[in-house]
Amino acid sequence: MIQIRTEQSAFLNGKSASFESGDTLLRFINRQNGADSVPTLCDAPQLKPYGACRVCSVEIALDVGGHRKVVASCHTPMTSGLHIYTDSPRIQKLRRNIIELVLTDHPLDCLTCEVNGNCELQTVAAQVGIRDVRYPMGENHLDREKDLSHPYMTSDLSKCINCSRCVRACDEIQGQFVLSMHGRGFDARIIKGLDTTFMESDCVSCGACSQACPTSAISDVFQSKAIVATQKTRTICTYCGVGCNLEVATKGGAVLSIQAPVDAEVNYAHTCLKGRYAFKFYNHPDRLRTPLVRKNGVLTESTWDEAYDVIVKELTRIRDSRGPNSIAGISSARGTNEENYLMQKFIRAVIGTNNIDCCARVCHSPTAMGLQKSFGTGAATNSVDDLQETQCILIICANPTEGHPVTGAKIKQRVMKGVPLIIIDPREIELTPYADHHLQLRPGTNVAMLNMFAYYIMEAGLVDEAFVSTRCEGWQEFSSKIQALDIDRLEQITGVDKERVKSAAVAYAGASASMSFHGLGVTEHSQGTSTVMLIAGLAMMTGNIGRRGVGVNPLRGQNNVQGAADMGCQPHQGAGYLDITNPEIKENYEDFYDRPLSGEIGLKLPQMLEAARQGKLKAMWLIGEDIVQTNPNTDAVVQALQNLEFLIVQELFMTETAKYAHVVLPAASFLEKSGTFTNGERRIQRVNRVIPPLEGTKTDGEIIVDIMNRMGYEQAAYSPEGMLEEISQIVPFFKGVQWETLGLQGQQWPVLDSGDGTRILHTDTFKRGLGKFHFFEFEDSKEIQNHIEEFPFILTTGRVLEQYNCGTMTRRTENNTIVFEDVLDINPLDAEAKGIQTGDSVRLFSARGEAILKARHSDEVKAGVLYTTFHFPELMVNRIGSDEADSVTLCPEYKVTAVNFEKVSEEN
Repeated sequence: MIQIRTEQSAFLNGKSASFESGDTLLRFINRQNGADSVPTLCDAPQLKPYGACRVCSVEIALDVGGHRKVVASCHTPMTSGLHIYTDSPRIQKLRRNIIELVLTDHPLDCLTCEVNGNCELQTVAAQVGIRDVRYPMGENHLDREKDLSHPYMTSDLSKCINCSRCVRACDEIQGQFVLSMHGRGFDARIIKGLDTTFMESDCVSCGACSQACPTSAISDVFQSKAIVATQKTRTICTYCGVGCNLEVATKGGAVLSIQAPVDAEVNYAHTCLKGRYAFKFYNHPDRLRTPLVRKNGVLTESTWDEAYDVIVKELTRIRDSRGPNSIAGISSARGTNEENYLMQKFIRAVIGTNNIDCCARVCHSPTAMGLQKSFGTGAATNSVDDLQETQCILIICANPTEGHPVTGAKIKQRVMKGVPLIIIDPREIELTPYADHHLQLRPGTNVAMLNMFAYYIMEAGLVDEAFVSTRCEGWQEFSSKIQALDIDRLEQITGVDKERVKSAAVAYAGASASMSFHGLGVTEHSQGTSTVMLIAGLAMMTGNIGRRGVGVNPLRGQNNVQGAADMGCQPHQGAGYLDITNPEIKENYEDFYDRPLSGEIGLKLPQMLEAARQGKLKAMWLIGEDIVQTNPNTDAVVQALQNLEFLIVQELFMTETAKYAHVVLPAASFLEKSGTFTNGERRIQRVNRVIPPLEGTKTDGEIIVDIMNRMGYEQAAYSPEGMLEEISQIVPFFKGVQWETLGLQGQQWPVLDSGDGTRILHTDTFKRGLGKFHFFEFEDSKEIQNHIEEFPFILTTGRVLEQYNCGTMTRRTENNTIVFEDVLDINPLDAEAKGIQTGDSVRLFSARGEAILKARHSDEVKAGVLYTTFHFPELMVNRIGSDEADSVTLCPEYKVTAVNFEKVSEEN
């Protein structure tokens, strides 16, 4: 429920002031007198009030001359008419005495301490007027060894003041429960796990404890360096689609550390180890620092002018001799909205084709298409913050604690507070022990499972008839086909007991507000788009649309997957998801771009590769996409690239794809550019340049503008403000977006003329008018139909927390010392049948290729199912993948591959 806050009044040091219901004394005092006007040690804005240190003590009385009582202001609630005294002699003496006692058991080595000048204990001691310590020095903490076992996290518990901020951060923010207080009295101390090291514990390296610690008791390898920072810049993380805000400390063009801002709506003082620590790739020796041009078969260092001349010459030649459709472009979801907009504009207005795509094709194109067909808009309906209002959470084939860690932690926190959790997934994920229902279906049977869900919702009489009758269409056909289903057959197909499915369906439909999240385990299937439409159908039939705590919420893969699609990096829709085959829309684009455009739907990435293999596609420009490593059926991808006459690759590093390029352009990283990213909840946020581009590199936006102008199209010099202004004139839901008004928190589209954003979609009506129900029969993947007899195991893939997709960035950080290889998870029954132990090398093979991986016994997968990741190019796991794809969007079917495996003999 949303709390309505009402104003009341109290007296602060004799002066009347108003406060809001729900305020604590400390919050009220800080609002009136400024932050830190009352000293604290155990309190932190990202944590719940605790009241352990009592440094924040104040006096209160019911009237002016009444009896004064000393209370801890951090957790004492405000009441009307209360008199509060913050700095009486009694309070000042109490605070000094408390800090003196703390200092008796704390090393007095401030001048040599690594956080000297950035220590809250040091600050508070000065604030309360400590000049010397009257009590004898204790020895309880002085013999504690430093923990330097971890590449990022460190601890020196001789500096610990037992405020429990680290414990609470681990519990309340990350929900990992790694840290705890052990012992009593003077023997009380913080331990990790069962009194082990950071590296040996279950710590996920989020750094929440380090950020919360008021001393250097728990720190990280970067934090002490940040003290000398001359500048702090707020920007947005480059990794997943959560869109975490980052505060980056720099000096002299070098990045020193990253913290999570406590006022960020998206991540509120929290981020994962990638966002906080995995930034050192930005100046890694492997960074490309000069353009490369292939000469006599060898990539050779070149100048920007020479590289540009070659690009302009070759693209012009191929366009003029082979036609515009012989050229294609792939944009990047790691680039900004402005850069993606420019890339699709270049392909359409300069080249004259709609052959433009991006990595959304290989992750969430079925989400965009499915939600557009159901609701009219292909994006998340709600905000992640709505988790605070939901009464049931449904996770469908996603692993948020690994792939979207901050959102995953928020889900975990809600579930630990009693909100029911339903998980539909072929694996036991980290959240499974917290779930009320885990439906561990066979990979590829999502449609069958969701049809069962709909059947049992109808059977239980839990359909929201009023919502369906007034807000939707297609119900009669949908419901009649659902009722005609053979549930016993679907039970056999999914491998999940129908009574368990019934129980979960009733829990979802019976809650007053249910919120669903889905991931790539939904979309990367041959029936991906169908599955998304069925998820939308479940939300509509239960009325879980258009209000707080409900909705359909895709967990976007990369940082700007949403934005790249919004900007028109797809072959069938231009910027703003407008149909390029519609004559009126096409004419509007032509007037705006001042160029004739093609009205023919272009090629999707798989079609581009096939056209290249056939000799029809002659040139490609790839920005920030390593398709050799990330696309399935690697050998077929390589064949396509080798068959091109001209390939441009724009990258940070020499990737597997860049090795086949004719021109390689060194691009700037997210730390070196400005623009906007749009996260998974439609939030447009400002990316601010932290440091100058690495010498010899340029931003993607600058490069595209340079090529556009050299090819005869007048495009203004790149600036995020200017590009955003142009975008707002052509993308309807960006109409009210301005660089200056995005502020620190960004805005969720659609942003109206008034500048107001939209937190919840479809509140009164759907974008398409009425929400539409779609029914689909389950169809097994052709991969299973054609190969399961010869290859009797099903391989499904995913991410691991410490690495990111193909690992181009994370493998060049200390993350690589935590997770340094892909492993194959095998059910113990299957492993034992083949004589395979954990750590053995196994040959994993399919109809297309093979890879050698280390085996790991795992109960997380059922017998007959295997699981691995694809982060390391030396293994090239995607060589095994098939060419099967979603039937509508051609999103590759990474999640279902028919395989077999065998132990590799020691002789081999």
